[in-house]
Amino acid sequence: MEMIQQAPDIAAYLTECEAVDHRHPRVRAAADELSSRHSDAYSYAKAAYEFVRDTIPHSADSGDPRVTWRASDVIGARTGICYAKSIAYVALLRARGVPAALCYQRLADDDGSNPVVHGLAAVRLPGAVRWARQDVRGNRPGIDAQFSPDEERLAWTVRPECNEVDYPVLYAEPHPAVLSALRAASDRPHLARTLPTEL
Repeated sequence: MEMIQQAPDIAAYLTECEAVDHRHPRVRAAADELSSRHSDAYSYAKAAYEFVRDTIPHSADSGDPRVTWRASDVIGARTGICYAKSIAYVALLRARGVPAALCYQRLADDDGSNPVVHGLAAVRLPGAVRWARQDVRGNRPGIDAQFSPDEERLAWTVRPECNEVDYPVLYAEPHPAVLSALRAASDRPHLARTLPTEL
């Protein structure tokens, strides 16, 4: 799929915003610790991916009722749904000068009902000619997402026959519908009822 930058200037994918607060001391500390063992961009991006995927449980899997949406809070609380975990990964990448974006899929049940927007991240490694989507949601039985800058290894492949969609736009900041749902949710059960169904 051809990815489309919402912002034409690659510099937009290095900036800080309220959610992607990569200058926050908590994000910087995590980035420093990871980069102390992984100095080149590729190994750092992989290590940051595995850090977010494996050490920050998806709150629906763990049963954690808290809702996080700032990267610093996701890292500090060690919890978040796919949107929040993607924000944290993007922040860790930007903290080390690696362009990173937020992107999305629409997933659904086998009969096409109950659609929901799923959050991903994308990375543009030095020398790469294209963006590479990554899924830091977290693995569980039946899900085996892996860091892969060449061939996508996402949690889910969309099924057009089920009304599922890969959205091609790369966002420098969380999509407004996503951010609004996160910010308005009092807890994860509330968030589960108000997740965006499309962009």
